[in-house]
Amino acid sequence: MQTRHMMIGAALLLASGCAAPMANSRAPVDAVGNLPEQIVNLAAPGQDLTTARLRSEDGCYWYEHSGPVETTLVPLRSIGGNPICTTRSA
Repeated sequence: MQTRHMMIGAALLLASGCAAPMANSRAPVDAVGNLPEQIVNLAAPGQDLTTARLRSEDGCYWYEHSGPVETTLVPLRSIGGNPICTTRSA
């Protein structure tokens, strides 16, 4: 029984090393805040625009949603519910 507990503990330790914190992400993000006025006017209420940024990976704006357990990047959405993204040139 004691061996089983040690194996479960070792598995949990190994699994916890698989999750990387968002702040240490290798993905480049642009400056937080300082959104263009057009983006501020498009954004639906209830989103934290002070943490919003344009991510170069997808050309969309994202903001930090602080939940009861963790803070997560969430797509910035328009009043109609669509993500707010820049246009991509062909």
